[in-house]
Amino acid sequence: MTEAVLEPQTAAQTVEVHFKGNRREFFGWKDPADPLRLREAVIVETGRGLDFGRVTKVGELAARGCGASCSGCATDIAAPATPLPSVVRRAAQEDIATANELRRSEEEVRRRTIERVRHHNLEMRISDAEWQWDRSKVTIYFTAEKRVDFRGLVRDLAAQLRTRIELRQIGVRDEAARLTGVGRCGREYCCSTWLKELSPVSLALAKDQHLSLNPAQISGGCGRLLCCLKYEHEFYVTARRRFPKEGKAIRTTLGEEKVIAVDIFRERVLLRSEEHGSRTISLVQLREEVESLGALLPSPENRARLAPAAGERAPRPGPAAPPPTAPPAPEAQAQGQGQAETPVEASSPDPKRPRRRRRGRRGRGGPHNPSPPTPES
Repeated sequence: MTEAVLEPQTAAQTVEVHFKGNRREFFGWKDPADPLRLREAVIVETGRGLDFGRVTKVGELAARGCGASCSGCATDIAAPATPLPSVVRRAAQEDIATANELRRSEEEVRRRTIERVRHHNLEMRISDAEWQWDRSKVTIYFTAEKRVDFRGLVRDLAAQLRTRIELRQIGVRDEAARLTGVGRCGREYCCSTWLKELSPVSLALAKDQHLSLNPAQISGGCGRLLCCLKYEHEFYVTARRRFPKEGKAIRTTLGEEKVIAVDIFRERVLLRSEEHGSRTISLVQLREEVESLGALLPSPENRARLAPAAGERAPRPGPAAPPPTAPPAPEAQAQGQGQAETPVEASSPDPKRPRRRRRGRRGRGGPHNPSPPTPES
């Protein structure tokens, strides 16, 4: 009795397919005996219908990209894995010809859309148009500063093109990624070639790198700050930790000097003092001078910490203590023996303590009861 040998089931090949406008999605190819190759044209099944694209990643590289971009391909055995959409077939020459014809007709769709936008007086700019490969839908991309009511525009386009119309609003950076172009570096835009995610870029990145803050010099073709400002920012932040802060006063062998500028590539520091003027020294020499003295002036943070807070008055100096008085001479004591001495408390009453009014004693005879006169002897 022979036992049937079960052959292990080979997993489907994961591929990344690139469409028009930097749009990428992952699919599965169910024929591992005949794997797909790079730049090969395929017909895939999407949520919108059949579409045309080209393979950009295959095998393990595509599987890692799929796992990093979505949570559907679960690696946990207990969790059911969501199957990837499948590649229908390799694209034939007729399919490639149809796709090229659709790409040429997209410019005509864009021109018609611009005419209808002007007719309806809508504040929007048409960026691009994209046909579905099976002509079931056309997607029109536009940019606008605020919300636009384009219901009348959709009705007019649907009557002219006889298909489903989808208008999608995108940002200016996404528009540059779809239309592509050449940057000031002489190469194609990063957002339209290899940069998958457009992370936010702030003006603080240009300040840390000591670049010009003129927007015309640090902006890309989209009108926003250059994406490449973020590439070397971590290097600048790490390198500047080895240098003193600009504007800080330090004590060197020449006295108190102020840091004017630093050169992280040549490792030089520009110092300036009132007595000796400006000088440029290396970072190693500056450390030796500071360590030889063994003291730094208080930093601006410490000075601000020692200063009184806002709304708080600085303590005023109290009144000076009276000088000690010398004891009186014996002659003065002898002259003043017949005089009544005035207590100190009576001569200098407490200013905070209210004074009490002294009242005379009232006798039975009236308010004033003087003592009876003594009989003469």
